[in-house]
Amino acid sequence: VNSIYALKRSVDLTLGHFGLGPISIEDTKQFVGDGYKKLVERSLIAYGDKELTYYKEALDVYNEVFKDCCLYKVEAYEGIPQLLDFLKEHGILATVLSNKPHQRALENVAHVFGDHTFDKVYGEREALGIRKKPAPDGVVALIEELGLKKEDCLYLGDTNTDMETGQNAKMDTIGVAWGFRGAEELRENNATYIVEKPEAILEYVI
Repeated sequence: VNSIYALKRSVDLTLGHFGLGPISIEDTKQFVGDGYKKLVERSLIAYGDKELTYYKEALDVYNEVFKDCCLYKVEAYEGIPQLLDFLKEHGILATVLSNKPHQRALENVAHVFGDHTFDKVYGEREALGIRKKPAPDGVVALIEELGLKKEDCLYLGDTNTDMETGQNAKMDTIGVAWGFRGAEELRENNATYIVEKPEAILEYVI
């Protein structure tokens, strides 16, 4: 999903609580990917709180506003529903692994795709001892729960964090160039394959 406007809105309200911001769309795209704590930290430093004086309070503020904003203008990227339909029709499993808080990840996916499009949806679950991306823990847990082999799986993502996650899990990766970053960053972070549009993924899964 394209959740950039929800993330920007949540950061804007968090920064605004301390008289800072608003954040730009471009900075939002650059600051996300490593979980909300890093997003808040990077945003505070970039927009006036270099000493992170407000950091702990800002985490609480962000968590509260994100509950209300996490679905704001969230939508599927063009071509993704058709890709997912194809995967479902051909018995190819699809999962989501996000660094968003787990409940927010569930809400995002259900809001855009319904409850039964993906075989598993996981957000951040560090309280269960599963480290967030780029640690491989979430990928390994998904593979084990679904009874799969790594060599039969592909890891897709749009940031350096995603490419590192796939590499740490020792899986082939597909960098999708229509997301928050772009082909150059994906290439620099050793994506196994790079695709410019969703239908191009079919070449690697059929």
